[in-house]
Amino acid sequence: MQDTIDLITRYYAAFNEGDTEAMIACLAPDVAHHVNEGAVRVGHDKFRAFCAHMENCYSEHLTDIVVMATGDGTRAAAEFIVNGTYKETDEGLPEARGQTYCLPAGGFFSVENGRITRVVTYYNLADWIRQVS
Repeated sequence: MQDTIDLITRYYAAFNEGDTEAMIACLAPDVAHHVNEGAVRVGHDKFRAFCAHMENCYSEHLTDIVVMATGDGTRAAAEFIVNGTYKETDEGLPEARGQTYCLPAGGFFSVENGRITRVVTYYNLADWIRQVS
């Protein structure tokens, strides 16, 4: 269990450092990345492309991170606050004008052989839209 908590903690520390490659180092090669809105992306290349898009449109830092794991370490969850700035308009969303937002969110994970095999991220899109509109 503690190994999984440490893995997820490293993953989010890498996120906060803007280090996509360190995040990928936590992931299995065939990771399934379930984003809040959109299709499941499988593999490092699609994860890397998603991160590049996000870095272009948003500047985010996570706080109040709490990580939990099952006793056998195969599943984990985290809750946190996303503190962000909307930098560039994302397709289908309101126009970006440097708006800031503070949004509760959560992540769910599957873990095998010391690597994350599934990442699921949830947040309230309507709340985000309200904050940036």
